[in-house]
Amino acid sequence: MRWEDYRRSDNVEDRRGETYDGGGGPSFGGGGGLGIGAIIVLGLIGWALGIDPRLLIGGAEMLNGARNGAQVARPAPQQQRQAGTPSDQMGQFVAAVLAENEDVWSDILPAQKGIQYVKPRLVLYSGATSSSCGGARAAMGPFYCPNDQKVYLDTSFFQDMKRRLGGGGDFAYAYVIAHEIGHHVQNLLGILPKVQAAQARASSKGQANALSVRVELMADCLAGVWAANANRKYQILEPGDVEKAVATAQAIGDDRLQQAGQGYVVPDSFTHGSSAQRQQWLNAGLKSGEVDSCNTFAQ
Repeated sequence: MRWEDYRRSDNVEDRRGETYDGGGGPSFGGGGGLGIGAIIVLGLIGWALGIDPRLLIGGAEMLNGARNGAQVARPAPQQQRQAGTPSDQMGQFVAAVLAENEDVWSDILPAQKGIQYVKPRLVLYSGATSSSCGGARAAMGPFYCPNDQKVYLDTSFFQDMKRRLGGGGDFAYAYVIAHEIGHHVQNLLGILPKVQAAQARASSKGQANALSVRVELMADCLAGVWAANANRKYQILEPGDVEKAVATAQAIGDDRLQQAGQGYVVPDSFTHGSSAQRQQWLNAGLKSGEVDSCNTFAQ
């Protein structure tokens, strides 16, 4: 993936190196079961690593904490935070990918849906930090918090992708970021509040989880929409990039991770979709470049 010559976004909040003495993660339960989850299913690598899945599902269901009034975790006493573009290579990469998302969505969201794109901030942290949706921890994976319209990312997650799942590579990492930006687009379109309301009315945890799957698959598709338009405009893709991203999407389906972690699959517990579904919807966005091709709720 070509990114080195692209501009860097200054909408990055660098909290790496901060200490944190806050409380636990977001609250769970209530309403229609687990919430809609804004993190990609890579956060569920705990199934394969033997990490308590309740913690990781809690990360995947960060929005449920917001819906049920989770308290904001307490950060350590205020420290000097770096605002703008980080100077290290990983920070530069993240800022470049964020800038590409800003420029693409600022063009296509008004053109395709008649809605102005509001740029979110991206918070880089290490280990743990606070968000308006509750405490954030590295084991949760990246996530989007609609309460403060920020994406939270501990970049050690990329190392886990490469080491544990064979999902490394710049475009695979960009796909992770673009997926979370996809949740921001859903929020701007008014989809997330509607799904939250539907989950509150859900009659079972399985029904609530099914709504979560549709939200996550749509974010996969929107990541593909971004990539398709970014490539048309800036020629960011290199040979093998798309194949790596599709292979990553396939490798991180709920079914594959559950099979690896516990030896069997429970479809009603899926929160992000199967390997085949994730691959299907990422490809749909990549091929069309159109937001309307990502209507997972019509399927």
